[in-house]
Amino acid sequence: MHVGIIGGGIIGLCSAYYLRQAGHRVTVFDQNPITDGCSFGNAGMIVPSHIIPLAQPGMIAKGMRMLLKPTSPFYIKPRLSADLLRWGWLFYRHSTPEHVERAIPALRDISLLSKRLYQDMAASGELDFGWQERGLLMLYKTAGAEHDMAEEAEVANRAGIDAHVLSSRQVRDLEPDTRVDVRGAVFFPGDAHLNPGQLVRSLVGYLKQQGVAILDGQAVTGFGTSAGRVTSLRTAQGDHTVDEVVVAGGAWSPVITRQLGVSLPLQGGKGYSFVLKNRTNNVRVPAIMLEARATATPIGNDLRFAGTLEVAGVDLSVNMNRVRGIVQSINQYYPDLEVDMPKPETVWRGLRPCSPDGLPYIGRLSRYENVTLATGHGMMGISLGPATGKLVAETLSGQPISMAVDVFRPERFS
Repeated sequence: MHVGIIGGGIIGLCSAYYLRQAGHRVTVFDQNPITDGCSFGNAGMIVPSHIIPLAQPGMIAKGMRMLLKPTSPFYIKPRLSADLLRWGWLFYRHSTPEHVERAIPALRDISLLSKRLYQDMAASGELDFGWQERGLLMLYKTAGAEHDMAEEAEVANRAGIDAHVLSSRQVRDLEPDTRVDVRGAVFFPGDAHLNPGQLVRSLVGYLKQQGVAILDGQAVTGFGTSAGRVTSLRTAQGDHTVDEVVVAGGAWSPVITRQLGVSLPLQGGKGYSFVLKNRTNNVRVPAIMLEARATATPIGNDLRFAGTLEVAGVDLSVNMNRVRGIVQSINQYYPDLEVDMPKPETVWRGLRPCSPDGLPYIGRLSRYENVTLATGHGMMGISLGPATGKLVAETLSGQPISMAVDVFRPERFS
């Protein structure tokens, strides 16, 4: 069976990895060079702790308060767009306690599955991606954040995710090499991190060795269809006959599905990152600076900062006001780190594909029996990549599914 995968980010590459293991012939198509995608320069965090979806009570109010501040970590670019209006309405409809309760078990299970698969990948020796299991610190400076995080830790522990509320002194004990100025933190010892660029390069090299064709710089521009099936993928370089199709196009997935007559509620959430090279006083434990909504991840001797969620369609321009917000927040948490404003050309940016309910789209379309969606992972694409790829391979191979996936069905908003 020949599977055509549209999208060469981490979701597409992990799907190719497990489909090839299942014995299928696989071709990956991407409109850009693979190393330009959203998977390459992100924070690299593997977060079973993140079991509460973005669509949750109070998120609309928090977002509205941030919109008027040019350096805020959240921004919606004003534009006349029916798709954006629909997405916003669905986000509002799902920001309820009932939705959170439904989502928690599903996000927990897919996250834990993904971590186990990463552990297997790292142990196999086939891939090299800097796997580290040091946990995650959710740092906070205010009493309000402390209250919210204590509740979140309680939710996590009830769901079987280990969470510990730490004092400022306990946080400092975990960070012997650099000073941390916080009120406290919640520590999730079960989280991990990796080098995302190294992961992508390693996967691409391994897949090519295994006979997977990777056609980057080749956008899929159309489909050949017959009797409720997609029979071929069209590119400027020619048509490719396929037996199965996986749409893993990230923020561009709605453009792809629209050609198949399927309207997919999804918005690109732009994020930025930059790197401090060769740190002698590096951070040891990856951290999320809660009030700033920014992250710090040690990657070897380097330290990567990332943040912001800018809902701006598929606009990939760099808004330096958003980057300035990240820079200004760092010394509030790590006073001894010298952080200058990076030059625009050194700032990485990528689009996270955000569904309105904070859950990915994983599963077959009803309109075409051989088309499977694997997109909408928001800020957790790297974290959920292996599990998604495994579920896709099981679906296409007719194997038993590793977990229930009904909550992720692609046409749940139809």
